[in-house]
Amino acid sequence: MLDRLLVKRGKLGSRDALRYIYEKHRDSLLVLAIALSHDVNIAEDAVHDVFVRFAENLPGFRLTGSLKGYLAKCVANRVHDLMRRKRTQALGAQRNSPSAFTPGDEPDRRLICNEQLQMLSAALAQLPHEQREAIALHIQGQLRFKVVAASMGVSVNTVKGRYRYGIRKLRSILNGEI
Repeated sequence: MLDRLLVKRGKLGSRDALRYIYEKHRDSLLVLAIALSHDVNIAEDAVHDVFVRFAENLPGFRLTGSLKGYLAKCVANRVHDLMRRKRTQALGAQRNSPSAFTPGDEPDRRLICNEQLQMLSAALAQLPHEQREAIALHIQGQLRFKVVAASMGVSVNTVKGRYRYGIRKLRSILNGEI
């Protein structure tokens, strides 16, 4: 109910409402983006882009469900776009340069200081992308399996299977450490 009121106020031009929406959802969407991309830079860009587009398109926006769910789907889509662009650029750089840049050459930026979250993030990175996406959208995005299935373009049973196998593999990787 609060999100609907904030969206309504945002449509009327309230910057405070937009700022509150951003502050309320920013952290959870950033964690979702990091879980999907395992790249802090891509995650930050995706969350930023989603909020900028949300603010630009707010006058015509109509909230039909959960605002967090809507923003989570937007972030997931934006992460996919940025990762696809990054892969394409990397392939182009490899073709055009004999000394291709590798992601390991960058200094590693740490956003998450908590040791358990770092372990979980590393474990998530070991999962196949489809399993990682199903887990992140369901848990962090708080989306129902039906909504996750629709956004991924697969059946609900497929999403449930990816989720179940992903959770099982996470437990195996973490071996009870978290």
